[in-house]
This record gives sequence, C-alpha cells and structure tokens, in this order.
Amino acid sequence: MLNEKIAKLVNEQVNKELYSGYLYLDFANYYADEGLDGFAHWYEVQAQEERDHAMMMRRYLIDNGIRVTFGAIAQPDKKFADLAAPLKAGYEHEQYVTSLINHIYAEAFAIKDFKTMQFLDWFIKEQGEEEKNAEDMIKKFELFGHDAKGLYALNQELAARVYTPSATGPAM
Repeated sequence: MLNEKIAKLVNEQVNKELYSGYLYLDFANYYADEGLDGFAHWYEVQAQEERDHAMMMRRYLIDNGIRVTFGAIAQPDKKFADLAAPLKAGYEHEQYVTSLINHIYAEAFAIKDFKTMQFLDWFIKEQGEEEKNAEDMIKKFELFGHDAKGLYALNQELAARVYTPSATGPAM
C-alpha cells in the first residue's frame, strides 16, 4: 500500500496530466483555426502522450490498491497574441509539470518510497525530453517561422509526427 501523501500527490498528477492533454488540444484548436494543420497535428499527438502519462499513473495507483478519483479539468484560458505564443506557453507548461514530478519524487525520497521513486524515474527522463522538444519548437519557429516558406516547411515537418505509445514507460 502506498503512503497516503504519495498516493494523493500521484492522484493529483493524474488530473494534471489530463489537463495537459486538454491544454494541448486547445493549442491544436488555435493552430487549426490559423490554418497550420501541421502545428495542430503536433499538439494533437502531444495531447495523446499526456493522456498516456495520466493512464500510467492511474494504473500505478490501482496496482497499489489506491482508488483513483478525478477532479474537474479546468478550461484552458490562454489567449494567444501570435503564432509563437502557444509554443512558449507549452514550454512553460512542461517546466511546470517537471516541477510537479520532481516534487512527488522528493516526497517519495523523504519517506524512502523506493518503489514510487523507481516508477517516477521514467517520468523524470520523459520530462527532460518534453522540455527539450518544446524548446526546440521555439527555436525552429524563431529561425523559420517568420518567413512564409520557412513556416510552410516547418508546418510540413510537424505534420509528419507519428504518435507512438511508449514501449519503455511504466506499464499501463
């Protein structure tokens, strides 16, 4: 059985991962409205990954005898001034999620919950990749996004992203 505090934090993170997926679908909607279907697709795939993260955490709780509870998912409230704004908001959001995962890890470490720490190891690595991907998107946009041909090419590149469920993450 998991420590009550750890179980609560992981359960809260399930809801936050679902919110992340909801947020990224909102980004996808914005880009779809702007006619950038590649950017929209990239964030649709991102939303699927966030749902997967929530499901991994949900399964971890269930496998450890914890009943999962869901909270309301807040409506994303970002308004975007330009095409770069969702990219920057995505990077900030990934940094926030990293801080949440790190907090759960620190709490597990404090009580020597090695099982939860091992479970979270994958998420720590994943968040490093998520932040790098978000940062790379900003860099590419800054390099190519202000030129119509460059924006077109970047949109095409993002449209080619393929959703692949994680084969290396914690079992779902």
